[in-house]
Amino acid sequence: MDWLSDWLGDYVRGLDWLAFLTIPLFTGVIGWLINWSGLIMLFAPLRFHGVRVPGMKELATVLPRKLQEMPGVLQGGIGWQGIVPARAAKMGSIAVDKAIAKLGTPAEFYQQLEPDRIAEHIVTVFRPEVPELVDRVLTAESPRLWRDLPQPLKEAVYHRVQAQLPSVVGTVTTEIGIHIDQLLDPKIMVIDHFQDNPDLVVRIFRDFGQKELDMMVRFGFVFGFLLGIPVAVIDSVGHQGWLLPVLGVVVGWTTNALGMWLIFEPPEPRRILGITWHGLFLKRQSEAAEVYAKIIADDVITLERIGTFLLEGPRGDRTRQMLATALRPAIDQAAGPARGALRVAIGGARFDAIRDQVASEAVGRTLTPFQDPEFSARQAGRIRGLIATRTKELPPRDFVDMMRSAIKEDEWMLYAHGAIMGAAGGFLHLAVFGTQGH
Repeated sequence: MDWLSDWLGDYVRGLDWLAFLTIPLFTGVIGWLINWSGLIMLFAPLRFHGVRVPGMKELATVLPRKLQEMPGVLQGGIGWQGIVPARAAKMGSIAVDKAIAKLGTPAEFYQQLEPDRIAEHIVTVFRPEVPELVDRVLTAESPRLWRDLPQPLKEAVYHRVQAQLPSVVGTVTTEIGIHIDQLLDPKIMVIDHFQDNPDLVVRIFRDFGQKELDMMVRFGFVFGFLLGIPVAVIDSVGHQGWLLPVLGVVVGWTTNALGMWLIFEPPEPRRILGITWHGLFLKRQSEAAEVYAKIIADDVITLERIGTFLLEGPRGDRTRQMLATALRPAIDQAAGPARGALRVAIGGARFDAIRDQVASEAVGRTLTPFQDPEFSARQAGRIRGLIATRTKELPPRDFVDMMRSAIKEDEWMLYAHGAIMGAAGGFLHLAVFGTQGH
């Protein structure tokens, strides 16, 4: 073993200790910078910032798929958008498939909103509007009859319609509940809202995960420093100028990969080398569920947005037709004993036209209270409770997929960014200290 001792002695005496010891410090600082700037790449900017390049849009179609995925390339631009905001719609889609579809059906969400209370609120808001609605419809459809009708009889019509309101509105909310699975599509609601409001997806990460994200940045220094020790040894033995930049690529790529692994893996506690490892986000799934539920209930699947989707969404025409059909018998009941006389006086066709017009007008009026922000906020608590409970019950792997979906396919950009910075760090150290042994 004398040869080994002699070799080690010669190796230690020949070391450029300043260059040797500064390599782990360089890689540690570079590791910290990689993860710090990587977080900026993840979340900022919210919208694409860049410039359009003539011919880029056409060229993009023949580029490798990975390059096509870079923000703006397929649109013919060069620039950047945060990875999470750029994939907000995709996260919404996967969130629905992995989680929200398991959290509850549209019918369950609707029942959490307490249809009976919705009906009471609609009656309260709609009752004062009945005279104006009746006046407008009857004046338009049968102006002479309505103008000549004595005021006491008009008042009787108003009161009759108002008395029928609870029954009419009950029919509306019941019909919505029966057909809600065909009328409401949470997936479209979530995807569209995330795409229009990418800041919400950023908030999901930031509001519960900022502590873990900051820890990832700090671990960047630790990982970089530890990886820099074998780099220093290899560089001191190899005496080649190209070693540091090449090994810097490895360190930069690995540092980012370890950072992502630290946050998301393993999904369940696992003992490795006597140490229990668990993804940092997964450790706080319960707390994350509360944050996630609050954002979804307060901003995405709200009573206000459900009402808008029912009337203005892709199935809005179907909603209006269904509710108008449900309202017609109730309006017939509101006419009471005078129904037969009215049909004779103004004609069956005219009477049916008036009934249909009232039903059509009433559809929009009955769902208007869905747009009441205060009432919507009060009902959001029940949606929040449902989503929080079900999210806590999600298998850890499904929870990881839901949270990681916005960035998984684009993680290579973070790793490439780390590799480039690692190479830059290697060139910088080479420029300052030169090659060891030379």
